[in-house]
Amino acid sequence: MAIEIEERFQVKAPIEVVWGFMTDPSRVVTCMPGAELVEVVDERNFTGKVKVKIGAITTSYKGKINFSEVDESRRSVTMVAEGREQSGGTLKGTIAFNLVSLPDGEIEFITNANVNLTGRVMQVGRGMIKGVSHQLFLQFVKSAKAQLEVAPGEAGEGALQPAPAAPVEAAPVNALALLFKTLWAGIVNFFRRLFGMKPS
Repeated sequence: MAIEIEERFQVKAPIEVVWGFMTDPSRVVTCMPGAELVEVVDERNFTGKVKVKIGAITTSYKGKINFSEVDESRRSVTMVAEGREQSGGTLKGTIAFNLVSLPDGEIEFITNANVNLTGRVMQVGRGMIKGVSHQLFLQFVKSAKAQLEVAPGEAGEGALQPAPAAPVEAAPVNALALLFKTLWAGIVNFFRRLFGMKPS
């Protein structure tokens, strides 16, 4: 099953700070629910794992990520990811992101992913997977902003980067809860459209 995902968010921080954060897996992984960085092979190759909980079943993907293209002048990165699930399912995909300076001084982060999945996860369907992915992205954004949007003086005089969060053991992502959250959001938006209100 091939899935295309596009997400974006804005952050109030210098572009150098956001770029440094997004190209440092040891910092990014602290904001990704259920993810854990296992090994830094070199500056462009990494291995990691992510836990996903579906009801009473907890499964784990293990794999590798390669920064295949890094263009600092354009503030863009392309990554190739491969992973395998314990029961034999696989994940292969390409993830690209770039940073854009906005007129109001904020930085927009834009990401596009093309992911191919096999295994048990396919049973929930493409639409539900994209919905869950969006909820995970929102969690990532919340954590990333907490690290990047440091008020003047909090990071110390002359500091460009906020201190990275201390690493913690990865907790499994409760996909079942996210599925219900996605379904509920769809129901609420349906009734908002029905009564002429803007979707949330």
